[in-house]
Amino acid sequence: MAAAEARRVVVYGGKGALGSQCVRFFKARSWWVASIDITANEEANANVLVKMTESFTEQAQQVTADVSQLLGENKVDAILCVAGGWAGGSAKAKALYKNSDLMWKQSVWTSTISSHLATQHLKEGGLLTLAGAKAALSGTPELRRRARGVRMSSITQRATPLTVFSPFLRGWPSLIRDTGTKCSMVGYGMAKAAIHQLCQSLAGESSGLPAGAAAVAILPVTLDTPMNRKSMPDADFGAWTPLDFVAE
Repeated sequence: MAAAEARRVVVYGGKGALGSQCVRFFKARSWWVASIDITANEEANANVLVKMTESFTEQAQQVTADVSQLLGENKVDAILCVAGGWAGGSAKAKALYKNSDLMWKQSVWTSTISSHLATQHLKEGGLLTLAGAKAALSGTPELRRRARGVRMSSITQRATPLTVFSPFLRGWPSLIRDTGTKCSMVGYGMAKAAIHQLCQSLAGESSGLPAGAAAVAILPVTLDTPMNRKSMPDADFGAWTPLDFVAE
């Protein structure tokens, strides 16, 4: 009997903290894994390198063409867009334009490209995952950083695209402890809200996704990444969402 065909996944942002964890997770389970990022992930089976440009159309066309060349007629079981970043600042901040532009490029560009790739290369019944944010379900003019009560949520595609599931990972609401540190993040909130809208749009029957495919958005509060530990050294790291949990 011939060996079963390896399952395939594309990880957009495959060299980042969460993306690298996703690559390792699927490789450990004998999946074929392709990484899309500005630098190669040596653990992946294949890499598509994103060329830096100020033009969204140029970057989108380059990634689309390179992925098409890589995959050919092969379809993938899942496309996971875990690219992104964080930048704070209010509407009054001097860095508002710069940070908003960066957040749009890191989150909205990558999610838009991933969604189009899914229409071309995802199997019927496959999965597209985007990276939203719990904070962007409402306004983000002022957010208190929390050290406890971190949770994950998900926006699901079919029937009720804004159904939000919020399983607590470490403790319950009564355990939430506010650190008192306030940070506004207007640009970040706008970009993540756009991803939530994109996920809702992908729920429609005429979204362009393959038959039976699902689009979901993860809505983390705080992920346990080296960058977050560096920026919030006094936080309770044990309360944050582990990267391996998200990957699984």
